Amino acid sequence: MPEAAITIPVDVETARTYHTASPDDQKKIQLLLRLRLRELAALPTDSLIEIMDDIGAKAEARGLTPEILEALLHDE
Repeated sequence: MPEAAITIPVDVETARTYHTASPDDQKKIQLLLRLRLRELAALPTDSLIEIMDDIGAKAEARGLTPEILEALLHDE
């Protein structure tokens, strides 16, 4: 896969740490960031409300009723 460069603003300490790292360590940091960015890009793009609605619908389909939920929330 061809490579492309991006610029990401970071704090001074992070930049210093990266620039003073060995070339081998810099490659490791680049790989870790590349993998993390791919993970973040693969996350669902649903809003929190959509995710909560989906969870609620699945719970209801499995038999959770408002009464059961209330009992669970107040069961100490």
